[in-house]
Amino acid sequence: MTAAAAGGRPAEAEGGTSAGPLAGLRVVELAGIGPAPFAAMLLADLGADVVRIDRPGEPSLPVPLPPEADLLRRGRPSVCLDLKHPDGLATALALVDRADVLVEGYRPGVAERLGLGPDVCLARRPALVYGRMTGWGQDGPLAQAAGHDIGYVAVTGALHAIGRAGGPPQVPVNLVGDFGGGALYLVVGVLAALHEARTSGRGQVVDAAVVDGTAHLSTLVTSLVAAGLWSDRRGTNVLDTGAPFYDVYETSDGGWLAVGPLEPAFYAELLRLLDLTDRAPDRLDPRQWPALRALLADTFRRRTRDEWTAVLEGTDACVEPVLSYAEAPGHPHLAARRTYVEHHGTVQPAPAPRFSRTPTALGSPPTAPGAGTRATLSAWGIDDVDALVASGAAVQS
Repeated sequence: MTAAAAGGRPAEAEGGTSAGPLAGLRVVELAGIGPAPFAAMLLADLGADVVRIDRPGEPSLPVPLPPEADLLRRGRPSVCLDLKHPDGLATALALVDRADVLVEGYRPGVAERLGLGPDVCLARRPALVYGRMTGWGQDGPLAQAAGHDIGYVAVTGALHAIGRAGGPPQVPVNLVGDFGGGALYLVVGVLAALHEARTSGRGQVVDAAVVDGTAHLSTLVTSLVAAGLWSDRRGTNVLDTGAPFYDVYETSDGGWLAVGPLEPAFYAELLRLLDLTDRAPDRLDPRQWPALRALLADTFRRRTRDEWTAVLEGTDACVEPVLSYAEAPGHPHLAARRTYVEHHGTVQPAPAPRFSRTPTALGSPPTAPGAGTRATLSAWGIDDVDALVASGAAVQS
């Protein structure tokens, strides 16, 4: 075990071997975009042996990102199969026969039309956990409708809650819906179903929908709404920039600070460090919030972001610099923990979470569709791989 691994830090897999608590778990991923590949990446990060099945001519990402640069493809090889070719479909099913988990992110009914639906797969492999990732879910009036993260978070109430008072809703990239409410719930569901299968010996279908997961993520806010403690007027509540002590403030150089001392003791420490203890209005009186916000804004505009960071970071004032994605890997705390690592020449987030006895490791870098067809099919015990490639049922790029 390396020193990094001994400390629970992510290491690099050596010799192509898997590392992490899911080592030995076999997963088949039917390639798609968005939350499903993120879920497959996470399973691979945790040590699962994941094979990604790409299809010839598969639609690419909605952004011009080469597959070799798409970090959501990391950690697992790509096998390219023509699922409309009888031998291509038979090969996919043979991989399913050897798998513990299948992950797909198609619209409802697509996997069935391809001959890879849950009824077929579970009949062949009764203990299989069949993970399905969609935006709207497998049923309901919108199940067959197209959609994206922005729409899913819109109908759950989450998008409405994000933004400034008097301003429009602010789109939270696709972190809240696709990856938070979607991919992470799919992984939780898959792992829960695997745990149950250890007792029952039977697999099942996991229906993970972005709308369901995003609504579930909002449980705290919905409880505040039900108790009359949360206003539907965006930007007027304690946690949505309504409170001046939970907001972002611009500094003299155009940088920003995230300020969040909710607890009285932490807020008192902020005022002490800013030399505002005797001048700050009562924060418990919302009528005083405009004056308090103006005082804090004026104070923070007097120094640069880095100057304030030197004064406040690491104290109980709960103030941190707002860093860009380009800056984040250089933050001293993240660098010390190796939250971001350089792997095959690319700086990227390390696997998370961390494990004391079975540390995770980054595996192979992202590859082009079909780059691992021959080697992976052979490793999974598929016969006559050369014949499959020669017939066009499989493609080696």
